[in-house]
Amino acid sequence: MNKLRAFLERHRLEAGCDEAGRGCLAGPVVAAAVILDQSVASELDLNDSKLLTAKKREELRRKIEEKAISWAVSFVPHDQIDEINILQASFLAMRKSVDKLHVKPECLLIDGNRFVSSDSMPPHTCIVKGDAQFSSIAAASILAKTHRDEFMIQQDNIWPGYSWCSNFGYPTKAHRLAIARLGATPIHRMSFKLL
Repeated sequence: MNKLRAFLERHRLEAGCDEAGRGCLAGPVVAAAVILDQSVASELDLNDSKLLTAKKREELRRKIEEKAISWAVSFVPHDQIDEINILQASFLAMRKSVDKLHVKPECLLIDGNRFVSSDSMPPHTCIVKGDAQFSSIAAASILAKTHRDEFMIQQDNIWPGYSWCSNFGYPTKAHRLAIARLGATPIHRMSFKLL
């Protein structure tokens, strides 16, 4: 039984927003925005992407992309993260995703405790651990995570040796040891503490 709420306010078209990759040492930060119909939200077994297996995330990704009223994913690359910092890059990725939605939401549900909007954005509500509370945010977390993981697996073929197929750029011991042994790649975030 799906325990997540389908909406914050029943009569508004809401887009859930979340990001993936904030804590990584390499690669982009990726955000998604998703608008779900209530009936779709109820039928999908959604949850915070971190609590799902990779197989379940991929299964849900296909269903979300097929059944959502609208969805969008945006990347902000490593060099822009170094330029504007990871928090601002996360906000930028979310704003870009909202702008790409082909159906315009009346409000945004943002995972986290803050968000910097723009004049063209609808009103937003920040919800701490929102990906474990609202279906649309959970769906956004799944899309952001799966799209980012897919990107990092592709990068692992270009820059082998960093175990990005398993750590996806996060600061694991193996990743840090690889940086010490091989050096940083062109997609490492140089503003982060790599070692």
